[in-house]
Parts: sequence; C-alpha cells; structure tokens
Amino acid sequence: MADRTAPNCHLRLEWVYGYRGHQCRNNLYYTAAKEIVYFVAGVGVVYNTREHKQKFYLGHNDDIISLALHPERVLVATGQVGKEPYICVWDSYTVQTVSILKDVHTHGIACLAFDLEGQCLVSVGLDSKNTICVWDWRRGKVLAAAPGHTDRIFDISWDLYQPNKLVSCGVKHIKFWSLCGNALTPKRGVFGKTGDLQTILCLACAKDEVTYSGALNGDIYLWKGINLMRTIQGAHGSGIFSMNACEEGFATGGRDGSVRLWDLNFKPITVIDLRETDQGYKVARGENSRGLSVRSVCWRGDHILVGTQDSEIFEVVVHDRNKPFLIMQGHCEGELWALAVHPTKPLAMTGSDDRSVRIWSLIDHALIARCNMEEPIRCAAVSTDGIHLALGMKDGSFTVLRVRDMTEVVHVKDRKEAIHELKYSPDGAHLAVGSNENTVDIYGVVQRYKKVGECIGSNSFITHMDWSTDSKYLQTNDGSGRRLFYRMPSGKEVTNREELKLVQWASWTCVLGPEVNGIWPKYSDINDINSVDANFNNQVLVTADDYGLVKLMRYPCIRKGAKFKKYLGHSAHITNVRWSHDYQWVITIGGADHSVFQWKFIPERKSKEALHIAPQETLADSNSEESDSDQSDVPEMDSEIEQETQLTYRRQVYKEDLPQLKEQCKEKHRATAMKKRERAPGNGIKLHFIHGYRGYDCRSNLFYTQTGEIVYHVAAVGVVYNRQQNTQRFYMGHDDDILCLAIHPLKDYVATGQVGRDSSVHVWDTETLKPMSVLKGFHQLGVCALDFSADGKRLASVGLDDNHTIVLWDWRKGEKLSAMRGSKDKIFVVKINPYLPDKLITAGVKHMKFWHKAGGGLIGRKGNMGKTETMMCAVYGWSEEMVFSGTCTGDICIWRDMFLMKTVKAHDGPVFSMHALEKGFVTGGKDGIVALWDDTFERCLKTYAIKRAVLAPGSKGLLLEDNPSIRAISLGHGHILVGTKNGEILEVDKSGPITLLVQGHMEGEVWGLATHPHLPLCATVSDDKTLRIWDLSPSHCMLAVRKLRKGGRCCCFSPDGKALAVGLNDGSFLIVNADTLEDLVSFHHRKDIISDIRFSPGAGKYLAVASGDSFVDIYNVMSSKRVGVCKGCLSYITHLDWDKRGKLLQVNTAAKEQFFFEAPRGKRQTIPASEVEKIDWSTWTCVLGPSLEGVWPVISEVAEVTAACLSNDRRVLATGDDLGYIKLFRYPVKGKYAKFKRYVAHSTHVTNVRWTHDDSLLVTVGGGDTCLMIWAHEPEGLREFKLCDSEESDIESEDDGGYDSDVTRENEINYTIKALSTNMRPMTGVKPHLQMKEPSIDERQGVVRGSRPPVSRALPQPEKLQTNNVGKKKRPIEDLVLELVFGYRGNDCRNNVHYLNEGADIIYHTASVGIVLNLTTSCQSFYVEHSDDILCLTINQHPKFPNVVATGQVGDTGDMSATSPSIHVWDAMTKQTLSVLRCFHSGGVCSISFSATGRLLLSVGLDPEHTVIIWKWQEGAKVASRVGHTQRIFVAEFRPDSDTHFVSVGIKHVRFWTLAGRALLSKKGVLSSIEDARMQTMLSVAFGANNLTFTGTISGDVCVWKEHILVRIVAKAHTGPVFTMYTTLRDGLIVTGGKERP
Repeated sequence: MADRTAPNCHLRLEWVYGYRGHQCRNNLYYTAAKEIVYFVAGVGVVYNTREHKQKFYLGHNDDIISLALHPERVLVATGQVGKEPYICVWDSYTVQTVSILKDVHTHGIACLAFDLEGQCLVSVGLDSKNTICVWDWRRGKVLAAAPGHTDRIFDISWDLYQPNKLVSCGVKHIKFWSLCGNALTPKRGVFGKTGDLQTILCLACAKDEVTYSGALNGDIYLWKGINLMRTIQGAHGSGIFSMNACEEGFATGGRDGSVRLWDLNFKPITVIDLRETDQGYKVARGENSRGLSVRSVCWRGDHILVGTQDSEIFEVVVHDRNKPFLIMQGHCEGELWALAVHPTKPLAMTGSDDRSVRIWSLIDHALIARCNMEEPIRCAAVSTDGIHLALGMKDGSFTVLRVRDMTEVVHVKDRKEAIHELKYSPDGAHLAVGSNENTVDIYGVVQRYKKVGECIGSNSFITHMDWSTDSKYLQTNDGSGRRLFYRMPSGKEVTNREELKLVQWASWTCVLGPEVNGIWPKYSDINDINSVDANFNNQVLVTADDYGLVKLMRYPCIRKGAKFKKYLGHSAHITNVRWSHDYQWVITIGGADHSVFQWKFIPERKSKEALHIAPQETLADSNSEESDSDQSDVPEMDSEIEQETQLTYRRQVYKEDLPQLKEQCKEKHRATAMKKRERAPGNGIKLHFIHGYRGYDCRSNLFYTQTGEIVYHVAAVGVVYNRQQNTQRFYMGHDDDILCLAIHPLKDYVATGQVGRDSSVHVWDTETLKPMSVLKGFHQLGVCALDFSADGKRLASVGLDDNHTIVLWDWRKGEKLSAMRGSKDKIFVVKINPYLPDKLITAGVKHMKFWHKAGGGLIGRKGNMGKTETMMCAVYGWSEEMVFSGTCTGDICIWRDMFLMKTVKAHDGPVFSMHALEKGFVTGGKDGIVALWDDTFERCLKTYAIKRAVLAPGSKGLLLEDNPSIRAISLGHGHILVGTKNGEILEVDKSGPITLLVQGHMEGEVWGLATHPHLPLCATVSDDKTLRIWDLSPSHCMLAVRKLRKGGRCCCFSPDGKALAVGLNDGSFLIVNADTLEDLVSFHHRKDIISDIRFSPGAGKYLAVASGDSFVDIYNVMSSKRVGVCKGCLSYITHLDWDKRGKLLQVNTAAKEQFFFEAPRGKRQTIPASEVEKIDWSTWTCVLGPSLEGVWPVISEVAEVTAACLSNDRRVLATGDDLGYIKLFRYPVKGKYAKFKRYVAHSTHVTNVRWTHDDSLLVTVGGGDTCLMIWAHEPEGLREFKLCDSEESDIESEDDGGYDSDVTRENEINYTIKALSTNMRPMTGVKPHLQMKEPSIDERQGVVRGSRPPVSRALPQPEKLQTNNVGKKKRPIEDLVLELVFGYRGNDCRNNVHYLNEGADIIYHTASVGIVLNLTTSCQSFYVEHSDDILCLTINQHPKFPNVVATGQVGDTGDMSATSPSIHVWDAMTKQTLSVLRCFHSGGVCSISFSATGRLLLSVGLDPEHTVIIWKWQEGAKVASRVGHTQRIFVAEFRPDSDTHFVSVGIKHVRFWTLAGRALLSKKGVLSSIEDARMQTMLSVAFGANNLTFTGTISGDVCVWKEHILVRIVAKAHTGPVFTMYTTLRDGLIVTGGKERP
C-alpha cells in the first residue's frame, strides 16, 4: 500500500521571469536598499540587480495589479484583484507582511498611494463606483471612504505640500479631494478654454497647489488649484502612462516608447528614446507588434527604471542614456502554453501567443535566445539528442527549429485545428503530434518529418501524450477524459490491455491513469488539472491546475484525494509544468499571467536541514498545506467530538428576524389590531434559579470570579452562582444559546458569545450584571470560542461560519482590530499569547495554527506536527514560545514556536480542558480524571477521580455516574472547579472530597415536567433517559434520579403526590413511587412517543395517556387495566386536561384541533364554545380555544405556542413558545393579540411551563437547552417599581391622544435635495421648503388633514435664474458677499437657538447658513460650508470645547458621496470647519446632541429606519449605529452627565439607550406601572438628577420616568404640544416651551 501522507520533500520559489506591464502603471520602484520592487502574477518581487537575486512576497492569493512605495522606501503596499481583494503592506527587506487591509473594496484595487509622512494610504477600487478609501494602514482601519467617480480612475496621489489633500484622475476627469473628519469631498478640475476635456492617465503634485497631469493625447496639463492654467503640448507622441516626481524634477513615460526628464518647473531636460535600442524587442516588431510602450518610470539620482507594456524592465544611467540596459524580460501579453526542457542542459524553452519562442538558462536566470514565429505557439518539444526543437502552432501547423541557431528545419501543416501536444519518442526516431482534430499524427524524424502513421480513436481533442521507454507504445489523454493506447509507429489502437501490463513509460505527463488517481480530489470533475510531470527518481509528482496551485504528491498515488503540499504564486491557471532534465528544478508557466516560475526542488534529506529556516509565510495558506482528505493513519474520531463537530446551531428563525416578520404580518392584521386588546397582567415573574450547566458541547466555560462566586452559562443566560448562599444572579442580555465564555484576567468581567444570524459577544460585569460592551457585525451563525489577552484590553473571538473567522477586538471601544478566515475545519479554542498580545493560537479539528496580527488581518501558519490531530484545548506556558495543547487521543502536545517538541500521554480519551497555574498545569479528560502536573509535564503530581464515593456529605444533589467526561476546569480559592458533560458543576478540594454545586439534565431535549400537588417539588424527564426530582425550596437541589430504558417526554404526579407516571419515547409508560422512584406498574401498548400523561383529579382513579399515534388511552389505576380509548384525532396529541369531576378530557392535537372525550370509555363529545368556558377544568395546559385566542402571536407561522399553564387562582396564564419566550397573559385571553409580558432566558423552544401548587413559582423547561428554570412569581401588589425585564407586546395600540397640525406636517415633510454640490450644473426651480408653504391654523379650518390647500398666501417665488453656464466665462463674475439674513427656521425644527459666550451671542440657522448674532452690536456672521438646508443645530457644553457647534443637513442617498447628508462641526467664532461627518442617514439628519465630555456626537437620520449613530467627531469615526424606530424620531439627547446613556423620543415611543462598546442597547419605556397610561407621541426630552427623565408629549402632558419606567404624569403642563424642554444644569430648573391652543 502506497504511503498516503504528503511527500517530505518540497519546492522553493527561486526565480520569476517577467514583469507585469500590461493593464498596470506606475508599478516599478527603487527601494532604499537600491533593489528594484515590482510584481508579476500574484507575487511581489524584490530584485537585487548587483547580486542578480530575487526575493518574493507571497501574501496575495490572486493577481497583483497595483503597487505603492512608502516614502521611506522600505515598505511596499500591493493591491490585488478578486472577489474580496485586499491590500498588503510588506517589508521589501524581509518580505514579511506588516499589515493587511481588507473588507472594503470589491473586484480589485486599481491604485494605491502613501501620503508624505507614510501614515495614511489611499486606495481606489475597481467596483462600479470606483470607491476611494483612506486607511490608517498600521491599524488596518478605514479613516474615510467615498465614491470616486462613475468611470475608471487611473492614478491618485497625495498632495505632498498640503496636508489632507488628494488628487485623482481618470477617464475624462480630474478631481481634487480634501479629507476632513470622515468625509472626502471632491471638486472637479475645470478644463475651461485652456485644454480639451479628456482622459488623464497620470499625475504628480508640486508646490503652491500646482498639479501636473499627463493626458491621453500626449499633452501635459498644469493645474493651479482646480483650474487648468496651461498645457505643454506634444510632450509625448501619444498617451502619457507614467509620471514620477523626484528631488531633481519629473520623469514621464509614454506610449511612444520614450522617456522624458523635466526640471522642477517642467522645463524639458532630455529625452531617452527606447525604440532606438539594439536590445529588447526591436528585432521582431512585425506588423503585429504595437511598438514599445512605456508603462512605468522611476527616477532616482542618476538611474532611471523603465517598465514596458511587453514585460521588459530597462535601467538607464542618465549620463550614458543612449545605452539602456535590459535587466528583465518575459513574454508579452497573450496566453502562454508551450513549455519544454532540454534533455541534457539546464535550459527551458517556452512559446506563447505573442508568437515568440524563448530559451531560458536555469542557472544564469536569464533569457539566452529568442525567435519570432508567424503564428501563436501552443506546445513545444525537444528531441532526445537536444538538436531539434519542435513547436506546435495554433493554426494546426508545426515547425522544427535547430536549437543551436534557431534556424528552421521544416514546417508542416496537415491540420486546421491547433496543435496542443507533441513529443519525440525516446529513441529519437519519431515525433507524435496531437491536434484538436482528435488525432495524433506520427512523423519520421530521419525521413525529414514525413508522416508515417495516424492514431484515430479519440472523439475529443488530444490533451496529453506519453511514449513507452522502448518507443513501441503511445498513451494519450483527450478532452473527454478517455485514456487510449496505440502501437507505434503505425498508430493502431491497442484494445487488449493485457499486453500493456509490462510496458514502462518513458515519462508521465498524463492526468489519467491508476498511477495518478490521487491527483484528483475525491469529488471533482476531471478538467481543472492542466498538467502533471512525474519525477521517477524521487517518486514525486508535480501538478498544475486552474487555481494557480502547484502541488507536490507522492508517485504513484493510487487512491483519490492524495495528500499534497501546495504552493501559490501564479494567479490564475497554470498551463504547464515540467521537471528540469536533472530534477533540480520545476518550471511552471502561467496562462494569463504569461510568467515563467522556476522552483528549486529540495529532496527529503535536505529538507530536514532546512527546517530551522522559517518557511516563507503566505497569507492564504502556509507554504506546505496538507490537503483535506483523510489519511490512512488518522485515529478513529471520538464519538463525543464527532457529535460536537456536527452541531451547526442553525435556526429556522433567528430572533433578529422577528421585527421584519412582525412588520410583514402586521400589514395583514391591521384591522384586528385596531380593536381594543386585553391588557397585560399586573403580575410579573423574575428568574430565581436555573438547574443546568452547558457542558455537553462547550468547554472551559466555568470560572471563579474575583469575589469567589462561580460564573458559567446555560441556555441564553450567564449565571453567577454564590456557593455560600446557594443563590444565583443572571445576566440576561443574550437572546439565544450562549456557546462560549471567557473571563477577564482580573476576574471581574466575563465575555460570552451566542448563536445568531449576526451573532454577538457581550462583555459584562459579574457584580452589576450590566453589559460593558457588545461586539457585533463580524460573526455569522454563532461565536464558538473567546479569549481575553493578559492585559485584558483585547478579546479574540471565533465564528461558526464556514471559514471560522477569527476576530481580534479592542473590546472596550468595540473596535475590530483584525480579522481573518481561521480554518475550514471547526475551531474549538482560541488563546491570545499572554506575553505578546499580537500573537494567538487556534486549535481544532485536525489543526493547530499560530497567528500574528498584521494591521487589519492575521497571518497564520500551521503547526508542524507530522500527522494532524484534532486539538481540544490549548494554553500558553511559562514563556512566550511555549504552547501546550490537548488532543482527542489523550496526549498533551508540547510546542515551541510552531514546532512540536514532544507529546505526553495524559488521559484515556480526549483531553477536553486544561488550565495553566503559576507552577504547573491541571487537565481534565473524558475519562473523568482531574490531573495536576508540574510545569514541564514531566510528572503527574496528583489525580482526582470524580466518583460518587468521594462526594462530600454536604453535596447538593447526586452524581449521575462515576467518572463523567470533564469539559471545564478552573482553579481558585483553594479548590478545583470542574464542569462535566452531564451538566454538573463540582468543586474538588485539594485534599480530595468533592462537592456537587449545580446540576441539570444531560444532552437531549427536556420535555416532561410536573409539579407536586402540595410540596415544593417538581419532576422532569428528558431524552437523556433520566427521571429526576428537584427541590424547589431554597436548598435547590436534585433529590432523586433514576435512569430509564428510553428517553421520556412527559410525566405527572398523582393527586395525592405518592405516585408519578412517566411516558417514554417508545410508546410505553410506567408508574413509579414518587419518593423512591421504584417501579409500581408499566405498560407498553403503543409504538409512538407518549406525548402527555395525566391522572384524573380527586382520587386519581384514572390515568389518561396520550400518544404520538393520535390516541388517548384511559387506564383504571387501581385495577391497572385499560378501560377506554379516545379515537378520532387526525394528528398526534400535544396536550391533555381533565375537568374537576374527572369525567371529561380536553385534547389538543398538532393539527390545531380541539376535542372533548368522556371518561372512562373515551366517547367523543361535541361541546359548543360557550359551554366550554363554563366547565370547571381541573388544570388548563392546552393552547387552543376561545379563551386562549390572544396568546397566538402575530407571527404564529414561525412561533408555535408549545406549552401553557393557568395559575391555580385562574388569573394568569403562562405560555412558552418556539422562540424561547415565556409570556404572561391575563386570563381569559380573549380577542386576538393580547398584550403580555415577555421574558427571555431559554434559548430555543420552551417545551413546558407549570405553576407550583401555591402559584409562588413558575417552573419551565427548555427543550434542547436542557434547562430547568425556576421563576419567582411577583403578584400585582408587591411591585414597587422593581425593574421588570419584560418587554411589552408586539403591536402598539393606535390610540394616541391628540393630534396637532404642526407635528403632523413636520412628520410628513420630505426633504428633497436642493443643491448638488458640483458647481457645473445650471439649477432651476423653487426651493422645497418654500413650495410647501403652510397655511396657519385658522386658515386650515375646513381643509382635509394632510391635503395641501389649493391657494397659498405666500408670494409666488420667482424662478431661480440660470447662472454659471459652463464654458461662457467671458470675465469672472464678481463674488457676492453675504451680509444679512432675515429669517429663522422654526417651521419644522426645534431646539435650534442657543446662547454663546455667557449670553453675549446667540446662534441659529436658516436655509443652509449657520448664523451667529452678537446681541450687543447686532452683527451677524455666517457659516456657509453646508451645501443644503440645515435641519438641526447643537452646541458642545463642555468647557474643553468652547463655541463648538454641530449642524446637520439634508441629503439624498447614504452612499457617502458629496450629496450624502452630512454633519459639520465648526467653531462659532472663527467659522473654521473642525470635522465633516458624512453619514448613511439617507434623507437628512434631524437631531444631533453632544455627550457630557463633548467627545461624542449623537445623530438621528430621516431614513426609513431612523438610524441612530454615535460619532467620535474629532476623528470622524463612527462608534456605533443602530436602527432607531420604525417611525419618526424627533429628538435624541445624551443625559447631561453621561457619555453612554441617551434617550430618543418620537412618534409613539420613548427609548432609553446605552452605548456598550460599539453596540447600542435600548429599552422601551414601560408604561404598565401607571393605570391607563398610554404611549403618546413624545416631542421633547429633559433630564433630572437620580436617573429621572422628563418627556413632553403632543397632548401637553409631561411624563416623568425613572430608569425606563413611567413614574408619574404631569397632566396638561401646556394646553398644546410641548415642543421643547431645556434642563439648566446648575439649578436643576426645567424650562418647557409649547404651542398653546386657542
């Protein structure tokens, strides 16, 4: 059996022939070390001309198309094409990545430029908007982005003499940009009369706002400011592709093949015409060549570098400029397919569609001969004696040349289609020529290439051929994937395969055949591998494919999906690959990138020595990536891990989707929504205790906090457990399963990550249980691993998406620092290096990766470990390079840097958890043993087995089995804390005894739940095959447990509490003694699941058993016989209830049917709805019926109500549904969509809810989250403003109390764009806010609400005159100066007049002007930078920012272009713009507010979602944004003492917001505390001490809120709407202003 591991030898890139001159410009520079940097295909090349050496940068995974040099000339930035292209900044000396910039551009990155300091990098995308983006490249952060132009941009440059100015040019335009805040604002260059409007190809900036640009017609345009001053005509004969500025002046290069040098004032110095040179291409410029065209120039001192369209690089010394020196050449544009190697010398021959054939010396790395043919060349072969070179052409002919002097021997044309493959026989007598006409022709070499045979058997074009060593057989592959054999030289097909058994092949370049089965992935069609070549000596095979990968495999490789090592470099398809004659090198050629790569082959014995040389890092995958298929020696995967790897946590419906679903459903249900709906109940519940711990699919999620409490998670709740008092406190910020938990090094904060469509990580405080930060926006499906850095500032998280994205956060700011795809396989653990926070490791299925941060990306390398194992846990050791990881086979791997030093056997079965101590380690495994180790894993100091025998007497609960699988371990407070797969949390004392603290069900859904008829107990039964009894009194422990044969779905206590009936999943049920859980009786009459089981009330004479096969059986308990069967249900039965007399059964089925049966015979009864309500039911757990109409939500399609339970006092109904919500309703729930209180703690389905016998507790179980939750019931009278965490119901009521024309009108105004910010378009029309001039109230009597009156009292506006007609500038128009503005915008704005300077000035706005009016001199001064109407204005109250004003304006789209809405922050005294914030609020900005410290700015948009955004206005950075409300928000204001809390008010809503990191969390105002309060439209807000908030309403009331609960209403503070409120901080007075009604 052939070895199925990857080969041990490897390849190292040694030389690349070529330079990318086509479709790129300005991509060739001298570095500080006088090396030349350029790129070809997907490789950055640093070429040292003196030593004739190349270094390669391999961080890209597709064609590089742009390059920029840092001003210090060591760092290089390169940009690539691709679907998600990225920019790499790398060091030209070490060729290592410094930073990766990603996630902004699409399609590709066309241009790059560094600014003068080298701090910022600007990039231009290839997307349809040609987005321009400015980066802080070291941090990988976008500072500003804007659409560049509608057409291609060819060059961009920073103005090196003015800060924050850029120039870009391209198809028919040039733009001058200024950067302020996060806004890039363009001004178009004005061509005027001086020159033609044409395409500008390149530019360079000079002093005094002068810019030089090269145009398509060969002129140079000189710009001053944005105006064209003069042109230098005919600088070049045609387009100027490149312009390069240096200390001495400028160099330009053009399509005419010449380079010109200019001095600093653009006076010509000299011309260098490269077409005059003897070297290069001159020989062969036939009618097909375009002539030499210069694409790139670089002038440094006395050297000039020139790159041409045809992949040549020249170096010119200025004083000897007639002798340009050709230092690099490659094939020109056109596909490159032909490759042959010389049989005895280190030479390679290539031929391309550029019609040239070239011979390269593999030792000197140089081109030694070239010759141009008449036709494009598609294949080549050298005869065995090395004398003849045969070339197959695209037109079906082939030519034979003498290698010595490239003279033609013969030219034969027998075919019309392209010749794709030709080969000489090993004895040199014949040449086989395979064409696209599906034939192979055989020619006799000695007979001057006379045709001697023909092979016709293929029905598709010939792709590959090989001769046998004795020259008697030929094998071919064709395009249809068939492999055929022919006898030579006649060409007869061999049909009898027997005679081929002993044939030995002289070469192996075919892609089909048993020897090369392994080159194909297991499931792939056979067309993407273009070429292979076998090295028989070393038994390796090299393959080249369509994805730009060169792979090395063992030869022969018989089984599909062999292991390989892969190498990147070529960007797209590699067309051919060959070993050199002595197997020292591999030559590969790229089709589209027409480059030739030469790889050095390092055989096995050498590669051992080469280990200490760090492998060259590449971004996409490390240098030798193992393939994905399984190896023969992979250990069997552990069943637990297998299960866990397959969990996807996908949801049918994510909670994030609910708002949209509701909106869609609301439309259907508008009518019913208008009806009066049932109020929410006054009582509430509060989570009290949870039995459960999530151990079955999570690891290392259990820790001690600072105060010695224990923090862990289960379902959607973070739990802090106090083991002294046996109480729990809860963090309820998540709304779906929490999958991982990490603790801050100070042990006071915890990070938890959850499942979700856009899943979030919450960092919260274990004392206050308040979120400190919420991190969102980068992980799909869920977050599966987290880790804090040792300084506590950073957090790493891993997502559940297919690429297992890794993100590194600055969690306090909520900023993403870097992100990268982690691995295709599941990642179980991420750890940040405690000594170097820029490094981290990830471990998981079949891999261990070592990462370091590079700007906005991470660079990862696989650990070298021989055979790949699955890692379950990892920790860093006592120094920065030591890492210890636990495998799925029970070993501990000890790593140094990325090399595996040794392994130590630690456990039987997987090591799930490990923890580093000051001196040593502790590990826990599936074998249920906790082991303490010394600090080198030399010896095991102590082991603790988790067994029942060592349980301490004070333990709360029972250990289910000995040696449970250990999933989490943590140390502290003299104890070892252990979490098991069975959902238990144990504390191991160092001396041995074990205390059980918390436990819950194991993996499997929990459905069965019953509460005891008169004791505080409950029973649960689950799919984990256990029945458990829990104590609900303060001791909170499991009293008894019993293992069952099968899982169960239901249970019920008998009325006297002595017996307990349990229904199992196989259709049987049993009755057990409720104290001992021993069997009393059991039956097995059904095949399907028993879904519900109930004793009849009173004496408990009958037992009703409902099954999944839609029957209810009735048993007599005493005689234990079946006495009746209820038939007639169409679907399986979900719920059962008895009436008080024990005579009637109510049944619900899955088809939403409600049936009644009479006991004990089971006869079906039909009872009218009116009668059903009169029946006295003993229990009510059904979910159907008129008295429950209101519990079904608007979106009942996705949210089934799965369980319900009526309290014993018949007042409150609790329901549980499929989305994990528990809701309380007032009973009976008549009328649709009743209001409710809603609680989230369970993650997905709530499978059952039950009240205890005295209604003091509500008990719920959560299906897949295995939890049993106990809620304390808080009746109506008790709630003195306790914070209730419920949310109010779905549809807001429509009654609003009051309507006001002003408010309505303001809500209906659509702000339209008035001025497009370019000054080139004539404008006509009437300003929008004048078109809508409104009549006053008295005039409106009799006018229908909302319609516009036909007559307006306002004077008709004159049409705006057409000014600036472009191009008619006879004389400059004198500037107008704004002197006085009459008017103040009060008709649709508020809070927009402010005092400045202790009351000396006032500031306000009208139209698009901000006005400062000095009250003493009554002088007005203006801020006129806005391009459209200002809608809002605010002042920074903080003394550090005196006179800082922010104003927000109208805008159209939110695409960040110049017409987007923007906020300007400016100084009221100097009128200087401090920052411009372009925003995504399409429509306009309607409210802004500064925070208490003055650093943050809050803005609200007019877009349909009414987005709320928080800015750091000085940097122009967006901190957070979130959808505000579906209806108009009028005002949002920060609390005067806070940077994190603010309140927004608007149409029928008040929201209280908190900024946590980068996330905005909001709570609706809760009205239920005050009788008959209803939500009104709020127009204004003010604040008081102690968290009080005041809001003014449309009806004139003022509401007073404490936290987010309404405490009182000041009725009728004004008779009309309260439009504005103002809090004076010093004396706490509140001023309100309104509109009084007559």
